[in-house]
Amino acid sequence: MKKLKWSALALATVLSAGACQSKLSEEATENEPAGINLADMDTTVSPAEDFYRFANGGWLERTEVPADEGRWSSFNELRDRNNEILLEVLNNARESGKYEAGSDEMKAFTFYQIAMDSALAEEVGVKPLQPLLEEIDAISNKEELRSQLAELKLKGVSPFFGSYVTTDRKFSDQMAMHIGQGGLGLPNRDYYVKEDSKSEEIKEKYVAFITDMLDYIGYSEEEAEESAEEIMELETRLAKASMDNVERRNPIKTYNKFDLEALDQHTPNFNWTAYFNELGVEGEVDSVIVGQPDFFKEVNEIIADTDLSTIKDYLKWNVVNDAAAYLNNEIVNRNFEFYGKVLQGTEEMKPRWERSLSSTNNAVGFAVGKLYVDETFPPEAKKQAEEMVEYIKEAFSNRIDSLEWMSADTKAKAQDKLSKFNVKIGYPDKWETYEDLEVGESSYIENIMAASRYGVKDNLDKLGEPVDKEEWFMTPQTVNAYYSPTYNEIVFPAGILQPPFYNFEADPAVNFGGIGAVIGHEISHGFDDNGSRYDGEGNMRNWWTEEDYAQFEERTGALAAQYDTYEPLDSVFVNGEFTLGENIGDLGGVAAAYDGLKLYLEDNGYPEEIQGFTPEQRFFISWATIWRSKYKDEALRNQIMTDPHSPGMYRATGPLVNLDGFYEAFNIEPGDAMYKPDSTRVYIW
Repeated sequence: MKKLKWSALALATVLSAGACQSKLSEEATENEPAGINLADMDTTVSPAEDFYRFANGGWLERTEVPADEGRWSSFNELRDRNNEILLEVLNNARESGKYEAGSDEMKAFTFYQIAMDSALAEEVGVKPLQPLLEEIDAISNKEELRSQLAELKLKGVSPFFGSYVTTDRKFSDQMAMHIGQGGLGLPNRDYYVKEDSKSEEIKEKYVAFITDMLDYIGYSEEEAEESAEEIMELETRLAKASMDNVERRNPIKTYNKFDLEALDQHTPNFNWTAYFNELGVEGEVDSVIVGQPDFFKEVNEIIADTDLSTIKDYLKWNVVNDAAAYLNNEIVNRNFEFYGKVLQGTEEMKPRWERSLSSTNNAVGFAVGKLYVDETFPPEAKKQAEEMVEYIKEAFSNRIDSLEWMSADTKAKAQDKLSKFNVKIGYPDKWETYEDLEVGESSYIENIMAASRYGVKDNLDKLGEPVDKEEWFMTPQTVNAYYSPTYNEIVFPAGILQPPFYNFEADPAVNFGGIGAVIGHEISHGFDDNGSRYDGEGNMRNWWTEEDYAQFEERTGALAAQYDTYEPLDSVFVNGEFTLGENIGDLGGVAAAYDGLKLYLEDNGYPEEIQGFTPEQRFFISWATIWRSKYKDEALRNQIMTDPHSPGMYRATGPLVNLDGFYEAFNIEPGDAMYKPDSTRVYIW
């Protein structure tokens, strides 16, 4: 998989872009031109008391989290609707007869077809893993260990740490080698270091899970139990040496450039020069950007003082854990039991066709995306979205000019950065191809491994090459969006340009409250606590005066403190500092989109009420519908521990209590539950 650097709108859900145009037209008709479904609301609730329930009460009352999900939201609704379309375009590709064997389109269909063959998966079992497991068994010393780590990396398995090529944050026109912390089977360090009863329960179940997985690859019961405990101890050491969620968000702390000689001295038990040569990039690496230097000191110590047999067990565990979701039924079910049931609260596994479609998207996503775009994405949608971007960029520019707390010098640099934003909408002009990817008919897991090898090689081949500014880091069918600080670009795949985010046939106020606020969100990422450290060329460079940055930190600190108070589960609080970048994106995004709507109405005329709501009211209702969500407790806990996005209910209302326009639209006054005194409202962008 590619290692990416961006700020995304939401969890990277493998969703695709909405219904065909006939379905879009039906939905617009059913819901009237506004695109607001009154049945989703609860107008018996005052918007001044509980705006989230006012906008979403009907949906919340009738919606249950399905048994095969840990949460349910607008994103999930789109996925279910759109997966059927992706499946249809894959089948059409096969039946049309216009794609030759070996073409990217037929590789996509073959990948899906083999993934669906459960009988084949039962027949091959873990046999495709045996060559890797035997190579690990053959390791006889620590030097051979390093060689094997390089070999595993080339095959898509990354124990201990990650190594990948991406842009140099200080020299955004150059590609650089990066290494960063990793090697954990649980989602992050908090799962290892927390000692509350729930965390201890999860750790106990995790060790039992490792034990069972080792048993599947030939360990005796006693060997598996002993090895699982030792693996847990090793991973706990890695976790304790890892940066926490907040530290990892800091681009300055995670930018530590070492030349190779210095890096070898930093970890004398691991020869990085030899490792990179074995990756096939000999002569291309003269320096490495190290995300967490202290973590690699601990890796160095683990290599020195841990029995080779324990390390080999750990490597085998990484191999089988990476493969578990693609093997025979017994292993797939055990994998789901832990990662689905224990960590997410999911009661049932998704049907095989959905899982197979998801892995096909991951492996050959742009081939699938090309099929999707050919079938479903109209030029009108792209044109109107591009127009909306310009209105919101103008609004954001006006907001910069009006900031009372920022000096003229810093404003000029902010405007320069905004003017250099690159905007990508819908799908790439230059499509990624899969000419060197071999998709066979031997087994599902072998195709997964082939795709992993292809992705690693494709990534390593970028070292020493010019930065490709045309590259996309999300497929067109993905329901998401992102900002890349080193590319200084905002990207909106076709997948998110559909209801409830966007409908080119719908009322502009609803579109500005939906996709418009998403556009504003991604623009605001260029000026959040991380994005604000990069200039218009995408280089990590300070362009602030000292006084202005102090003012900025005061305001962002107040926003973090606001979100720290949110307690979705008993004694489980949102981490305002961890989620700060996304919360800044939401606050700035809604504010800029609201101003963009006003600019649009100035040019196109102020409409009458629709469904009893003014354009301003429809804007805010539309925003709140995007983030309607229901969670199982386990999934909600996992999100708070691992995800830099706040839970949906807080994204829907957290920004609004700081926006004057919201108070005016719904006549919110002192004493109302949604009221926040002006002196405590957070104004940033």
